[in-house]
Amino acid sequence: MEISDIKSRLSIQTVLKHYNLQADRNHMLKCPFHEDDNPSLKIYANTNTFNCFGCGANGDVIEFIQKKEQCSKHEALKKATNLCAGNAEIKNSEEKAKYPVASNDKQHQVILSKIYTTFKNGLNNGKASKPKQYLESRGLDFTKLEVGYNSGQFHHRGRLNDADMNDCIDAGLLIPYNGSVPNAKGTTYTAFAKDCVIFPLKNRKGEIVSIYGRNITETGKHYYLKDRQGLYPGCPKQEATKLILTEAIIDAATLIQLQIENMEVLSCFGTNGLTDEHRQAIKELPNLEEIIFFFDGDKAGNEAIEKYGNELRELLSEVEISKVNTPEGEDINSLYVSYDKDAILQLLEERNSFLLPEEPVQTQGIASPKEKSIAKLNTNNPDFITYTTDELQIIILGGINLQQLDRLRITLKISRKGMDNPLHSIRHTLDLYHSDYLEKFITKASEQLETGTTVLKRTLAELTDGIEKYRLSRIESQKEKRPQERKLTDSQIKKAIKYLSSKKLMERTNEDIGKTGMIGEENNRLLMYLVFTSRLREQPLHIISLGASGTGKTYLQEKISELIPEHHKLEITMLSENAFYYFGQQELKNKLVLIEDMDGAEHVLYPLRELQSKKRISKTIPIKDSKGNLKTITMKVEGPICLAGTTTKEKLYEDNANRSLLIYLDSSKHHKEQIMNYQRKLSAGKIATKHEHQLIEFFKDMQTVLKPIKVRNPYAEYLVIPEHVFKPLRTNSHYLAFIETITFYHQYQREVKNDPVTNESYIETTLEDIEWANKLLKDVLLAKADELPKAERQFFESLKSWMQTAKKGSFFSKEVRDVFRMHPSKIKRYLNDLLRYNFIKVVGGNRYKGGLEYEVINTQEYKELESGITTALDDVLKELTNKLSGSVVHQWSKMQNRPLNGKENSKLNAVAQ
Repeated sequence: MEISDIKSRLSIQTVLKHYNLQADRNHMLKCPFHEDDNPSLKIYANTNTFNCFGCGANGDVIEFIQKKEQCSKHEALKKATNLCAGNAEIKNSEEKAKYPVASNDKQHQVILSKIYTTFKNGLNNGKASKPKQYLESRGLDFTKLEVGYNSGQFHHRGRLNDADMNDCIDAGLLIPYNGSVPNAKGTTYTAFAKDCVIFPLKNRKGEIVSIYGRNITETGKHYYLKDRQGLYPGCPKQEATKLILTEAIIDAATLIQLQIENMEVLSCFGTNGLTDEHRQAIKELPNLEEIIFFFDGDKAGNEAIEKYGNELRELLSEVEISKVNTPEGEDINSLYVSYDKDAILQLLEERNSFLLPEEPVQTQGIASPKEKSIAKLNTNNPDFITYTTDELQIIILGGINLQQLDRLRITLKISRKGMDNPLHSIRHTLDLYHSDYLEKFITKASEQLETGTTVLKRTLAELTDGIEKYRLSRIESQKEKRPQERKLTDSQIKKAIKYLSSKKLMERTNEDIGKTGMIGEENNRLLMYLVFTSRLREQPLHIISLGASGTGKTYLQEKISELIPEHHKLEITMLSENAFYYFGQQELKNKLVLIEDMDGAEHVLYPLRELQSKKRISKTIPIKDSKGNLKTITMKVEGPICLAGTTTKEKLYEDNANRSLLIYLDSSKHHKEQIMNYQRKLSAGKIATKHEHQLIEFFKDMQTVLKPIKVRNPYAEYLVIPEHVFKPLRTNSHYLAFIETITFYHQYQREVKNDPVTNESYIETTLEDIEWANKLLKDVLLAKADELPKAERQFFESLKSWMQTAKKGSFFSKEVRDVFRMHPSKIKRYLNDLLRYNFIKVVGGNRYKGGLEYEVINTQEYKELESGITTALDDVLKELTNKLSGSVVHQWSKMQNRPLNGKENSKLNAVAQ
């Protein structure tokens, strides 16, 4: 009988029964291979294997027999063959090992997902202070991680119906408890992993198939659900190129929170916890280039790395295996708590390739590999760096100067190892790059330390080499990390193009923007999104959000900018006047430049205006050459850019406002209530923030697949903006550019045509694009046509509405102040502006006794202006529709060589429209 046949026929339960061993309900039993006070050996029926968390014994049924009988593998095989007699074959054992599933798998997934939701809500509960304090002590932010808390009360007070109760018992979430107080049915149940923070384990479909609990009251105590399966945080992404394997789930959660670029994270379940499910998930990564072991800095962690490193090297011969040298007694989480993110990144940067142990080769005058492995540069504390060899210990006090690379000046203390006598140590400040002083120091130090000059010279040479590498890594880590260009998989590209090719793209886009957490502002949010999309064109648009403080200007800009890929945008809070001239020549080209508050960027408004209008800026400055002679150089920065900013001061930035579309924020009571309701749901944990994040990432994918292409508007000659609009030249260009941007956004729905004269590819605008532009720009054009700023206009319209309701023909300023509860100075300013623009007039009263009496000159002027704008836009569109309709009917009639009947005429008109 072949070995594979024996393994497929002989179950682990049969072997246990033969030796009179019985696993408990958690599939645990006292290990028969060492003295065991508590059950530490786990039986995995799905994979027909065992593992001891105490002594590390693990393997299959044959290895169990071999260890139990203390015999050779051949004898164990003979014993296993005899036990196979009469046993039915274990069906599909290989499939179970590859894709382990629990009994009642679907039911378990449903109940686990449902109960985990209660755990997650329990952590968001304001009363859950202890678990939050525990997570905070471990440096974990529960708002950034998928984590919950089990208080052990999810089944209390009738919270579960009978079906859910039974499912919880079957899944192992509720455990029978032989206490003295049974429930009404005679059985008391205690909750699995009570007082634990809970992490979900997921299958390849992203479904929760098990959970892991970490106790917050008893240090080091943790729990896995019975029939453990699934992975944390789930199967790595298929496009993963680098994969970090951690020893514990807490460590993996720490790395996930840090969001290390271009690296996926997968947690093992301890030093003996690389399961078949882990192996299968790793094997199925088509683009994997490197596996990085980041285990604890102890003997068990190092042994596990050696064991699994060799195994994965054989399994994946073309994948590089490397390991992080975790400091002794530390793990990922403890390093993060003690030293923050930089320590983690530095250790990852300094990781070593995984090599099989080699025999030390001694060469005269050169340290053997064994000796070199002992030497260690410890940089955990940058101000107290240590370097240790077999004979010496060097402490560098005060750290390393990262600025002057032409020297390496340090203050050090060198001691002989094992010598406590101060005479066997020396303190000195020297430059390791100054060879003369270094030679003198080595001679003096060797005498005082009573060691050879060769040893000291070699040690300082190795120290210098280590410090150089450390210094370069620190300098590199301090450089600004520029966002990488977004790369999409084939499936991501297809999904994005399918969305952009869908019907009713504008309605769908606006609706999905609302699902990313952008509440209200339905018109403004779509308008701003399209303006941000125009950055990819030769003539980008610009936008400024106006409104009083606290109306949500910055919020709108931030939420819409989240939909744009990181490498396509630049956020500014404050810059010096010359800062823009020091960008790379192409660095700002087709970028979205975001100014949080224009008051903070007042000094750079001039170069920004030049980038908007001329699409480039330049500055000539004098510099000295190597001989000290003055010469001039010209610094150039090219655009175009798409500029977005917010301000409360419309008039102050008029030059910039003229070049931009102006939008005013909705300050209505209804909109404020919408936002507050969203905030309440978010606080209660009822908002699917994960779905919001996924949708945001999908919008970035769509922006990435949009490609530059020319747009031609065949109707442009007929489009006339309303005559009421101020500064019509720029407004007209904005109007036409916005229509082209809508066409550009529909590029996957339009036929690409070719100009035979210029050989230029282009797409054409449709009447539907013009209709959408009219709809979105109506308020913008209305604001540009109005003599009054928005705030004063809102005051004036509210004043007219109040007068109409109160049936007043005139008013006094004191009446207005009482009704609107406004500051007297603001009332005075508004009324003076309305008088100056001839919207109101004084009809009586006395400035010093009771105040002046005012009367509105024309109560319908704003409605007339609004109607004029709307009518002008609609009339042009209607005229174009009629022309297009008549052209289609005429051509069809000519082809048929007869006049059309009424039914045919109506049908063709409908098609044309």
